[in-house]
Amino acid sequence: MKTDEMKKDERFRMMISNVLRLGVSLSAILIVIGGVLFFIQNPNSVFDYSTFKSEPSKLKDFVIIVRNAFSFRGRAVIQLGILILIATPFLRVLFSLIGFAIEKDRIYVFITGIVLVILSFSLFG
Repeated sequence: MKTDEMKKDERFRMMISNVLRLGVSLSAILIVIGGVLFFIQNPNSVFDYSTFKSEPSKLKDFVIIVRNAFSFRGRAVIQLGILILIATPFLRVLFSLIGFAIEKDRIYVFITGIVLVILSFSLFG
């Protein structure tokens, strides 16, 4: 009986670690591809780092970022990679919450739920 529970825990931990690995790897790949695309699409760009310039407003809307990324626009691909990197820990907490709920571990569901609410407010609020 104990071995079945340990196997479930190990599988669950492996699933969470795979989510983290996949998220970080996909993010890194997208950022590198986006950087290459950006330099190919803007070969004569001169960058002035003396003043901070925010991203264009079109790169602050998720739907537009995804649409432009699938059109292979460099900045949008980079931005999508950054969004995936930001979403990775959020997904980890969400999967942990689901796992604790399946195990019926109320205290950890409560604590993880609070963490998920805080992350949600910081990301979307």
